[in-house]
Amino acid sequence: QVQLVESGGGLVQAGGSLRLSCAASGRTARNYDMGWFRQAPGKEREFVTGISWSGGNTYYVESVKGRFTISRDLAKNTVYLQMNSLKPEDTAVYYCAATLSSTWAPGGMDYWGKGTLVTVSS
Repeated sequence: QVQLVESGGGLVQAGGSLRLSCAASGRTARNYDMGWFRQAPGKEREFVTGISWSGGNTYYVESVKGRFTISRDLAKNTVYLQMNSLKPEDTAVYYCAATLSSTWAPGGMDYWGKGTLVTVSS
C-alpha cells in the first residue's frame, strides 16, 4: 500500500511559479514510477509529467515542456513539480500518482493522491 499526499497548490498570477510536492509513504513507495496529472473543470484527467523510480528518466506532455520540471528525492520519498511561466490554461487540480506498469495512462496508475488546486489568474 502506498499513500500519496500533495501540497503546494495555490493562486498565482500568469507568468509566476509554484512548486508542488508529493510525499509518498509505504514500504515499497520508492519502487514506483511517479507522475503528475491534472484535471481542469469539465475536462478529463490528463497526464502532465512522470519520472521513473530511479529518477533517471522523465517524461513531459508537450504543453509543459520547458516550463515544468519533475524531480524526486528518494531519501525523502518525495516527488516535486516545479512549474514556471504559468498560464491560465494550467489551472486545474493536480494529482500525484504512482505506478508499477509501463504506462502513463490514468487508468494504469496504481495509487492516487487527493489532489491540490492550482489557479493561475490572467
